[in-house]
Amino acid sequence: MYVCSCFGITEQQVRDHADTGACTPRQIASACKAGTDCGNCVRRIQALLGRGACPRRELIENGASEPLGGVSEPLAAAAGAVEPVALSEAA
Repeated sequence: MYVCSCFGITEQQVRDHADTGACTPRQIASACKAGTDCGNCVRRIQALLGRGACPRRELIENGASEPLGGVSEPLAAAAGAVEPVALSEAA
């Protein structure tokens, strides 16, 4: 079923974007433009997103800062990324 008729975005597309980390209507809008024209779909997007588990949202609610445009360190560590090395350890 279509959520955003302005851009032809379906419920499944919103769920797919949510599965890849878009936790808010604004993040969904950044991913696919849904909600940026007439705005009639924003409440439906909010309903689809609900308050389910979202690693990004949980980190923010717990006070962790998130670098702009990047993955936060806790998420990177959970994904198996290399831990940052302190300058004193690098020498």
